[in-house]
Amino acid sequence: MSKTNVEQVKAESRGLRGTLSEELENGDSFLSEAGKQLIKFHGSYQQEDRDARKGAERGSKQYHFMIRSKLPGGALTAAQYLVHDQIASLYGDETLRITTRQGIQFYGVIKGDLRNTIRTLNSALVTTFGACGDVVRNVMACPAPTSDPRHRVVQQTAHHLSAELLPRTKAYHQIWIEGEALLEEEEDPLYGKTYLPRKFKVAVAFPGDNCVDIFTQDVGLVALFDEQGAHLGFNVLAGGGMGMTHNNEETFPRLADVIAFIQPDRAVETVKGIVSIHRDFGDRGNRKHARLKYILHDRGVEWFREELQKRLSFALEAPRPMPAFKIQDHLGWHEQGDGRLFLGIPVENGRIHNREGLRLRDGLRAVIERFSPTIRLTAQQNILLADLDPHDRPAIEALLAEHQIKLVEQYSGVRRYGLACPALPTCGLAITEAERALPGVLDQIEDTLEQLGLLDDPIHIRMTGCPNGCARPYAAEIGLVGRSLNKYTIFLAGNAVGTRLNEVFLDLVSVDEIATTLRPVLTHYRENRHLGESFGDFCTRIGLETLRKITKAALSLPESRSA
Repeated sequence: MSKTNVEQVKAESRGLRGTLSEELENGDSFLSEAGKQLIKFHGSYQQEDRDARKGAERGSKQYHFMIRSKLPGGALTAAQYLVHDQIASLYGDETLRITTRQGIQFYGVIKGDLRNTIRTLNSALVTTFGACGDVVRNVMACPAPTSDPRHRVVQQTAHHLSAELLPRTKAYHQIWIEGEALLEEEEDPLYGKTYLPRKFKVAVAFPGDNCVDIFTQDVGLVALFDEQGAHLGFNVLAGGGMGMTHNNEETFPRLADVIAFIQPDRAVETVKGIVSIHRDFGDRGNRKHARLKYILHDRGVEWFREELQKRLSFALEAPRPMPAFKIQDHLGWHEQGDGRLFLGIPVENGRIHNREGLRLRDGLRAVIERFSPTIRLTAQQNILLADLDPHDRPAIEALLAEHQIKLVEQYSGVRRYGLACPALPTCGLAITEAERALPGVLDQIEDTLEQLGLLDDPIHIRMTGCPNGCARPYAAEIGLVGRSLNKYTIFLAGNAVGTRLNEVFLDLVSVDEIATTLRPVLTHYRENRHLGESFGDFCTRIGLETLRKITKAALSLPESRSA
């Protein structure tokens, strides 16, 4: 379907209804082209098993659906988590996947089970509406469940924004919950008849904890506090985004600009104003050029600030100084500040399932059923179990060990911070592997790091199967981006706190050669780093051209591998 036709589908959808209700009742295993676009707004993607093309039924397509729950700030109750777990068996493929936007995804749902899946989630007070599509997606925030007032501010703001930015059409309940699609149409006061030109991502952070990668968002609110902990307001960031297209210089990752400072009660009005700028000025003729970041890039920050000011009832203030950002993943045991504990458990690439040597899904279910913790999901695809009684710690650790679940102390620095998108076999955009490839790549890199005495160094590696950047690879110290079948572009020199993009280092590197290719750089890092210098900062100081020469000399690489 052409990009222009996507706009036509939205315009003619009668408030995101289209013919979805009728299509759910027919005997097809798939949706129409228009239905495939509209169902995204309701939190689902039609997919096919691309592995099946290689099997006995070569050439046939096996359609199924991914469903994504929308969980502002990554927060859910024990009961809500257990409903997700139940759905994975009833309607899915026996796995859950924590997303990099703090949601949960199911895979393998057939069309005939879509309504039952969404209704079951709704009965647990969980929605999928707006988790996908050309609207504001899940609003992110630091999920740490502590009594720190900064955490409470960002989490409460995320929930408030999520409620205020939800589309107002009744289509979701009419189609999925009530089971009938009424003909009434409402024009959304924020999104209008054609909604946004592309997806829109919002997050809330504070300088002490940038675990949500605030500069990669379309809009970021950075909460500022005085020395006594009183909330002063927010610095507003706009224009971040990760997606790009190979060999298309008009597309690129971009970090957000700091636009202004606003008082605490102005967050909703400000974000709505920015959303309306995207609605009115986004490129609806070219979806590859339709994100908010291109408006900032093409028109400039001053134009953007002036346009935003026109849409607000108050005067924007100059941005205020921000303390340095830090990055925390909240893994391990922590005191909450109220006498209780929370435990951050690593989940490799966000995939909660059982496999040989690790019964993660069974173990999490057992702990949650027995101890009823509050659940928080992180932007690093991990899970936090909160509100735990300190006396229960030995029993919880024993239950996790019984299911072969490792705690963070058993992880290397590089595996602790690894991220990957799902990629093959489900994502239609994937060029090559990511989630299924990264563990093996990390095995090889860990061997190298152990030999170099760097196994505990916290080096951030992120892999995606295409350049759209769902795992935010361009903000990592090492980014691995799918280039062609089993080959990747290696990016270096981002930083751990998410305030600097990386750059292309080498292109078309085979998945089996990634660790070997990085070894000369890692060796040079060990021998020449400054005290306390991170890997990304080291690469920036030395320069990628120097590191390329070192690598090519060590490995006798041809010039075709050049950036």
